[in-house]
Amino acid sequence: MRRAHVPSTRRLAAGALLATALLATGCGVQVPTDPDGTLDRITGGELRVGATAEPGLVEVTDGEPTGPLVDLVEDFAETIDAEPEWSVASEETLVTELEEGRLDLAVGGFTDQSPWVDRAGVTRGYPGIPGADGRSLVMLVPLGENAMLAELEAFLDEEVGS
Repeated sequence: MRRAHVPSTRRLAAGALLATALLATGCGVQVPTDPDGTLDRITGGELRVGATAEPGLVEVTDGEPTGPLVDLVEDFAETIDAEPEWSVASEETLVTELEEGRLDLAVGGFTDQSPWVDRAGVTRGYPGIPGADGRSLVMLVPLGENAMLAELEAFLDEEVGS
């Protein structure tokens, strides 16, 4: 009498994972995603950016930010055909505005040791940003907006390395 072949649990799990991945790809599911659609909304539209003053990185004169971080954000906006709309505030205010959906991006003297990691999405650290002075600088996006974060990191990797 011949015994029926019973697939192993590992093979079943691998098959199920592969099938799910193929179905997701076929359905146009994009990974990573933005639950709030930040990247889709800002592409070809307005990029709401908050900045906090930080010597050598963001200078604020008459309410207008300038400096290496501002230049990077403006270059990033250009790559996605977005128009940056700037506001200047404290770090805490910027993080709150990210949480409340009033900002898409925040820049300043944030480092990879940022205390805001449970309240905002944080890029990898970039010590190659002009004016970083050895610090590993990060930028903040709304928590969970992973497509936006991935697009920003890809840009920063090209521009300043990691």
